[in-house]
Amino acid sequence: MTPRSSSPAALHPLALHLAAAGLALAPVIWPAAAQAQQAAPGDVAELPTVSVNASAITDDSTPQHLQAPVNGGALGTRTQLETPFSTTVVTQNDIKNAQPRKLGDLFVNDASVTDTSGSYSGWSSYLSIRGLPLDWQNSFRIDGHPFLSYAVTLPYEQFESVDLLKGATGFMYGFGSPGGLLNYVTKKPADRPVREVDVGYTSRNLVREHADLGGRAGASGAFGYRLNVTHEEGGTYNNGSLDRNTVSLALDARLTDKLTWDFQTLLQNSKSIAQDPSIYTGLMTSGMTLPSASGVNGDNLANHDNFVDNRFRYYATGLKYTFNDNWTASSSLSHSTTRTRRNESVLMLTDSQGDYNNYRSDYGEAYQVNQWQGMLQGRVATGPLEHRIVLGTSWQEQVNMFASRSFYGSVGTGSLWTPNSIDYASQGSLSDLGLYRSSVITQKALFASDTIKFGPRWSVLGGLRYTNYSQNGFASSGASTSTYSKSVATPTLAVMYHLDAQTVAYASYVESLEPGAVVSNTYANAGQTLDPFKSKQYEVGIKTDRDDWSASAALFHIEQGSQYANSANMLVEDGQTRYQGLEASASTRLGRDWQVGGTMMLLNSQYQKGSSYNGNRVAGAPGFVAAAQVSYDAPQLPGLSLRANAKYTGSTWLRPANDISLPGYVIVNLGATYKTRVYGYDTTLRLALNNVTNKKYWEFQYGDYIKMGDPRNVSLTASVRF
Repeated sequence: MTPRSSSPAALHPLALHLAAAGLALAPVIWPAAAQAQQAAPGDVAELPTVSVNASAITDDSTPQHLQAPVNGGALGTRTQLETPFSTTVVTQNDIKNAQPRKLGDLFVNDASVTDTSGSYSGWSSYLSIRGLPLDWQNSFRIDGHPFLSYAVTLPYEQFESVDLLKGATGFMYGFGSPGGLLNYVTKKPADRPVREVDVGYTSRNLVREHADLGGRAGASGAFGYRLNVTHEEGGTYNNGSLDRNTVSLALDARLTDKLTWDFQTLLQNSKSIAQDPSIYTGLMTSGMTLPSASGVNGDNLANHDNFVDNRFRYYATGLKYTFNDNWTASSSLSHSTTRTRRNESVLMLTDSQGDYNNYRSDYGEAYQVNQWQGMLQGRVATGPLEHRIVLGTSWQEQVNMFASRSFYGSVGTGSLWTPNSIDYASQGSLSDLGLYRSSVITQKALFASDTIKFGPRWSVLGGLRYTNYSQNGFASSGASTSTYSKSVATPTLAVMYHLDAQTVAYASYVESLEPGAVVSNTYANAGQTLDPFKSKQYEVGIKTDRDDWSASAALFHIEQGSQYANSANMLVEDGQTRYQGLEASASTRLGRDWQVGGTMMLLNSQYQKGSSYNGNRVAGAPGFVAAAQVSYDAPQLPGLSLRANAKYTGSTWLRPANDISLPGYVIVNLGATYKTRVYGYDTTLRLALNNVTNKKYWEFQYGDYIKMGDPRNVSLTASVRF
């Protein structure tokens, strides 16, 4: 909890200066790079002919992108096809077509992903994978570096791709949810100049401007840069508003033919007003049902005194040394901070008629994460065996800062059918929340993996991460309140069989680690820090990537440790939840103009141990999800591509008692892309029409909390390359 972060407008000067610098350097850098590639007079030499054969890549290439690289942490970088776990890669083109407002929009075609996010709110980065929510403290990365995602909506237009590694990731990255890990890949300097600007509009009245500039300079293009600047401002779908300003800059230098340096930074200020509230259902008793979402006007829920004000900063730098074609060493350092001030509504439903107690929550918080990592990757042969080795060590520190003063209490009553018009401003605002250091969490790790190849078909992967975890708590006075330290090891093992060069079958085992809770004052063992607890995952799958089609399927079984209060009112670790299921996906090109694809997930989840809910389905875990998409390249108008997708999310239980359920729902989206040339410049127009039928539905956020799903909205963008 933190003092009110600076106004988003405070970033304008920085954005303008960086943008101006990039534009000012353009006429110097781009010609210089071009001249560097020209031969000096008298040095003309005839080069041998080079023939290149490749299949065409369309604007809507294979949705699975199985040849796309995935950052596997301690596994090193591999393609999706080479990774013995289920993965999804959302490419830059996917991002542009989706025109996302929240993280769930990026994964609309992935049935394993359940959208629990909310546009323009503190919940915009919430997701569940295979029924398990991602951990906002440990499950998010930028280029493999950790950051805390709470209340942070990152600028999707400034990323090259977004990778999702599903399942337990304890060996690859350390602590995190067994649901998976999400990694944002920043745009890097390119060998060719990048000069693109785009303007976008999202209903009701939100306008975005974005510029992407990059290139290389110096002898042989030794120095590279990539600058992205975004400004977004205007009205949102619920009569609220958003003001967002973002700058990201990536630099690299080829210091020698073996040593390279890189640097990335991302700075963002964002403030949204009248964001949708969370709705709490814990006061509803067994036998009650949720009010129908179909009759709720979403504009009634938001209050114009509510806001989310977030300031995010990220910096990373690293060195990479290439010994030869087989061995590389790298070292990286990252630092990120996020400060958030929130004044929001929590609507506590009291009955099935939609009546609620209106609670105001006014607080702030800040987080800081630092990480250093060193890694050695290489290939070596020992007799008939080929080894792919990764060795590394890392250090990570997380500092949590909360407010010593905040407000959380009832400010009145209301109904879902009438406007939330309580005057929060008249009650006063907390101008100084008294930010203090609440806890410091440190992780020190050693890790190693070896992928051994036995001939052309068989390979075995083995890996181990050893982590020393410590957590120190502090009072607002600065006095130490708790000290805890624990060392744990997390292994992984996989067997892979190549049916051919494009098809891999695998079986894998991996563990995940989640930090133990600091027991609150409501329990008899208040103040105790519980041990980190492990989750285990078993997965068997197959992936194939053909010239005009691709497919994958996986069977998974996850056992997650859990915590519960026993009969002595002590919070203990003895529970377990089980998730097991099947996920499958396929896509194919039909003829020259059509491409179709689909994904599905069957999920069986259950509380099994240490709980009075044994045998019940896990809250928030749908039993069935399916998604389908189709695209059509219209031959009647070259450059025009039409697309549609639909996703069905099955019913879920709202809480472990399985006494209140959320109905299933279908969301349909349409889109179009038109590529042409205007005055000699490559121009692309994009249209995204989301929730075409204006379906009204309740979306699960987490236990006992729901929110209204986003209504129909339209987004338009026009981009020009010059």
